[in-house]
Amino acid sequence: FADFVKKLKYLASRTGASVVEVDKFYPSSQLCSHCGYRNKETKDLKVRSWICPSCNTKHNRDTNAAINIKTEGERIPLG
Repeated sequence: FADFVKKLKYLASRTGASVVEVDKFYPSSQLCSHCGYRNKETKDLKVRSWICPSCNTKHNRDTNAAINIKTEGERIPLG
């Protein structure tokens, strides 16, 4: 994976694009992408969908994680 990121950064630099890395310990699948509630029960990879106990939003684990990663990546300043 490190080689892939290195190549991605190289290509981005050639085209004027940016690559932002989200911390590998960011709890993307545990956070409700709607209200921000952290559901630690979703650490179990067998949990594929869950309902947020705070706002009752139903989440698909992977879709929710993707939304959270995108949001976190947009929050991180380019540098």
